[in-house]
Amino acid sequence: QVQLVESGGGLVQAGGSLRLSCAASGIILGINTMGWYRQAPGKQRELVALITNGGSTNYADSVKGRFTISRDNAKNTVYLQMNNLKPEDTAVYYCNAQIVVRMIPMRSDDYWGKGTLVTVSS
Repeated sequence: QVQLVESGGGLVQAGGSLRLSCAASGIILGINTMGWYRQAPGKQRELVALITNGGSTNYADSVKGRFTISRDNAKNTVYLQMNNLKPEDTAVYYCNAQIVVRMIPMRSDDYWGKGTLVTVSS
């Protein structure tokens, strides 16, 4: 079974930075889109950023210009560099990946990490 493990969360002051990492392990034949989601207390989960296998990216309007998503395919790892953090960024951040688990017939499954907490103090 594939597992995604996030790391890098913590407590920072507003204006500070954090770098999140998510490493996938298990039987992985390929990884398509990878992304970061977050969920604040009392709110719905929302997409923060995603990156395709080809390297194209998309960001939520609230994080554009502050966050950068990247990936290292050799390590099956996706990163989220978060700069100029704001209190409203406080949330549990979840890693998501579309992972190819079978080639013939092609099968891709959606996997989630357990999350890492980011707290931004004002």
